[in-house]
Amino acid sequence: MKAKILFTAILSGLIIFSSCKKALDYTPKGVLSASDLKTPAAVEGLVTAAYAAIGNGDMIGPIYSDWAYGSVRSDDAYKGGGGTGDVGEVDALEHYNLVTPSMDSFVSRTWKNLFKSISRANAALRAVNSLSDAEFPNKKTRLAELRFLRAHSYFTMKLLYKNIPIFDENATSADILKVSNTLSNDDSWNKIAADFQYAVDNLPASQPEKARANKLNAQAYLAKLKLYQAYEQDDKHHVTNINKTRLQEVVTLTQAVIGSGKYSLSNDIADDFLPETENGPESVFAIQFTINDGTTSGRLNFEDGLNYPHGAPQYGCCGFHAASQNLVNAHTTDVNGLPNFDNFNNSIADLTKVTVDPRLDHTVGIDGHPYKYDNTKPFSNSWVRDPGVYGNFHTMRNQQLATSSSYFKLGPFMGSAKNYDIIRYDDILLMQAEAYIELGQQASALPLINQIRNRAAASTGRLKKLDGTFPSTYNVKPYSLANWNQDYARKALQWERRLEFATEGARFFDLVRWGIAEKTLNDYINIEKGRRPFLATAKFTAGRDEYLPIPQSEITFTNGLYKQNPGY
Repeated sequence: MKAKILFTAILSGLIIFSSCKKALDYTPKGVLSASDLKTPAAVEGLVTAAYAAIGNGDMIGPIYSDWAYGSVRSDDAYKGGGGTGDVGEVDALEHYNLVTPSMDSFVSRTWKNLFKSISRANAALRAVNSLSDAEFPNKKTRLAELRFLRAHSYFTMKLLYKNIPIFDENATSADILKVSNTLSNDDSWNKIAADFQYAVDNLPASQPEKARANKLNAQAYLAKLKLYQAYEQDDKHHVTNINKTRLQEVVTLTQAVIGSGKYSLSNDIADDFLPETENGPESVFAIQFTINDGTTSGRLNFEDGLNYPHGAPQYGCCGFHAASQNLVNAHTTDVNGLPNFDNFNNSIADLTKVTVDPRLDHTVGIDGHPYKYDNTKPFSNSWVRDPGVYGNFHTMRNQQLATSSSYFKLGPFMGSAKNYDIIRYDDILLMQAEAYIELGQQASALPLINQIRNRAAASTGRLKKLDGTFPSTYNVKPYSLANWNQDYARKALQWERRLEFATEGARFFDLVRWGIAEKTLNDYINIEKGRRPFLATAKFTAGRDEYLPIPQSEITFTNGLYKQNPGY
């Protein structure tokens, strides 16, 4: 949350987009002529607008918050809200087999919003390239920033839709209409990687404004891309090979970030989710939001605006994104402070009798437990909107207290100026650990994973109830080298990623990357539907449900140039 770092002037109506209709057509609220965009000041404004664009999603067309796409579509959470028909497209996502290419909100709106951000980056790239180095001394850096931003949006599209059209700033409107989405999986990854590599090669190690991308950010994001690319998929989304060369690239890139000494884990994981401690040592790259910046409501994150406790008097709406019983159970630990890998979900955990990882109380609203570190207003089952359908748990990582300086209520919906981390240092550590494990060097992964577990064990300072006691009995310990073979290390890594990023939307994409989505999610459904009958008809189908469909409106508009994803 920053009133004045980079976004002191969001020039959202500044850009003339060179585009066609549908997703590529965007009409700005105000239009300037091409001659108005030739000055260095105007071009800087276009770069700022491209930064703004990566945060310009909305509640039914999200482009950075993956609560619907990555959390509800996984075993982490249920849709929540007022029954299955309330925002029914997310219910369809949760059931998998109800998703269709004609879904107007979410599936198609996210596609359009992401292309708007790509169009902004391309428009700014054209403007920057129109100036000489003498006219625009920051030219090299700004070009690298814009290619980083464009790659971010394409990377997001790739995770969601897999088969996407990719074009650069040199493409005319006529050219764009000839670009299909039929690149091979590896070729499309390589095109996006080229943008990140350009950013690595041309960005400085640090920037005067924290919001701007730097070389280390680009190395971190390129490592993330290489990790996904390493898990090679066939046309039906099956993982057929894990590319060791790509994994070694992940190690090299993450080591550059770690070795820089610029980033570190926060002392308490709570610091990652509070505006008072944002842009801290763990934040590698974040979307910046603002409040009290001279505009009516600031520049806020409304993508999570449905996800506040419905019955809580300080909020009043809307009760979406309810933590699953499976996720709560996954936080239980054994007598050694380690996860219950094999039997964690055999029954409904009695939280008054079991030991848990402290991250549970940073993630899930539980009756009688402090909600978002406010022990004067503990979470209550009365805050849950539809307990008969979705149970009594809620989520809270990306919510803020109504008393927070970052909080804003617009009608029934909530917004927050808390910055949104795209990549954190905990992710860097676990990406490197994963690469080491798949390279057969699991001993090198052990201290990386244990850094995360030790930080979790220390993250209890904000969790006490009003009487000074803890709401749960915490017991989390590091792993030892005993029995630390590759299979066990892989299981530990996958578990650690789940707890570290629980409800943040990473889970579904991790499962797809690892090639275990079908088994994990159908096993989850088979047990969870006995607890939550609304899941009775849910089923994950391999070869289809790993990705969203290409919106039918885009296929129709391109006269069949875009090809539909398998199974739809």
